[in-house]
Amino acid sequence: MNNQTKGEVKFSYYYQLGQFEADVYEGSTGVVVNLTVDDRDDPDTGAWRAIYSIINGDPTRSFEIETNPDNNEGMLSVAKPLDYEAAALHTLLIKVENEDALVPDVGYGPSSTATVHVTVLDINEGPVFFPDPLIVTRMENIPLGSFVASLNATDPDILQIQSVRYAVLRDSAGWLSVNPVTGTVNTSASLDRESPEVRDNKYTAVFIATDNGSPPATGTGSLVIHLEDYNDNAPYVVSSEAKVCEDAHERNVAIVGVRDKDLPPNAAPFNIELGKQLGLDKTWKVTKVNSTHSQIMLLHSLKKANYQLPLLITDSGVPPLSNNTEVKIQVCVCQKNKMHCSSGQSRRASLLVLLATLLLALLCKYH
Repeated sequence: MNNQTKGEVKFSYYYQLGQFEADVYEGSTGVVVNLTVDDRDDPDTGAWRAIYSIINGDPTRSFEIETNPDNNEGMLSVAKPLDYEAAALHTLLIKVENEDALVPDVGYGPSSTATVHVTVLDINEGPVFFPDPLIVTRMENIPLGSFVASLNATDPDILQIQSVRYAVLRDSAGWLSVNPVTGTVNTSASLDRESPEVRDNKYTAVFIATDNGSPPATGTGSLVIHLEDYNDNAPYVVSSEAKVCEDAHERNVAIVGVRDKDLPPNAAPFNIELGKQLGLDKTWKVTKVNSTHSQIMLLHSLKKANYQLPLLITDSGVPPLSNNTEVKIQVCVCQKNKMHCSSGQSRRASLLVLLATLLLALLCKYH
């Protein structure tokens, strides 16, 4: 504080503020106006430093004000983006006072006020999707051209009459099409739940809406399709090879596991059985272990060779799907913990092979 007499210092504590005006584009933030004050106290003292506050006209707390420490000005900022369509003019009442309280018996009030008129300038805003994301549930493999969803994007510029057109922005699998005028989404290819583009049974596509403003503005929205499973995948054998010694006393050749890309109830339990060729059951036996695995057994020994064992695997879908597959079984000569297997082509476990094996077994039995 300076050393003037009490009568001479009364204006030192009175801020001279007036009317302020500012223009700001809707949707933007930052400083919009600097408020200046006149204080005759010594700079950089508590009696000089100003404290600003908004006391009226900001019910949504869209503005904030702070002191510039270099020049004591009040920096009024937009903290939350303003909407021209909601309010084109904001009138704020700003109060300013010192950090230090006034000395006793000063005849002027400790604070002053100023009015700030903030005019919001209109810009062309992009269409807004609602809801975003839009979530729907559809069965995979529905026919091409099937209805999927109706997009809804509205233009925030309600004071202008503008139209909105739709387009696909991202459709990684290429499954969808959209009517540019109505926003109706249809399938343009088969929806496949087992596609690598699907995550957790959900497929996400992104669409863009464009208005006819000047310049045009755009907005994006997501469509999430929860895909229900359809029994469109046949089961398959997990491991298709096994080895066994030709003189082994243990005739359990291998445990075969089966998988299916579909979900229950279109997958397990699986039925695993020998192929339909005649005579297979004279040499091989398949026994169920659990809902996904079965034990393959030899009923008698076979000579060293590679055999292709036909299997028929069926899932539990309605209707069920089956897969005719083969398991390669190598019958090897085992010596000193080493297996010597044939490297030639596999022999089909056909009727001729089985009959030859049975004939050889019978000859050995009676001679």
